[in-house]
Amino acid sequence: MSRTSARTKARAAARLAAVQALYQHEMEGTAIPALLHEFHHHRIGATIEDVEYAEADVMFFDDLVKGAAARLAEVDRLIEEKLTASWTLTRLDKPMKAILRAGTYELLARRDVPVGAVISEYVDVAHAFYEKRETGFVNGLLDAIARDARAKG
Repeated sequence: MSRTSARTKARAAARLAAVQALYQHEMEGTAIPALLHEFHHHRIGATIEDVEYAEADVMFFDDLVKGAAARLAEVDRLIEEKLTASWTLTRLDKPMKAILRAGTYELLARRDVPVGAVISEYVDVAHAFYEKRETGFVNGLLDAIARDARAKG
């Protein structure tokens, strides 16, 4: 496997783990430092109930989780601005919120990652939880958010 391919897989695993951590944070209120510790020592690269979790770019994972949590109000505002008037953030289920929060944070803070890569990766993450309709929703919403987030320079 090439170095670029390994990095791409490690970042994809970091994104999926970040979504899972943000979901757990919302569901259980687990403090971010405790979540990071749990994922570092018990999830990333582990085998749990016959499911093998891929090795992740831990620094990238940490940035996504800590950054999305630290900038939650800003991230949620950007998401809500792109939802229709009849559809609020509170109506979204928790896995969808976690996907959109991680993706929005990455679009805001990780200018080293191309917009297309961010959107494509979170659409892939959405496929782990949802059908085509919802993955299209992730694609469209993150695309709209990207136009604003990346335009702000």
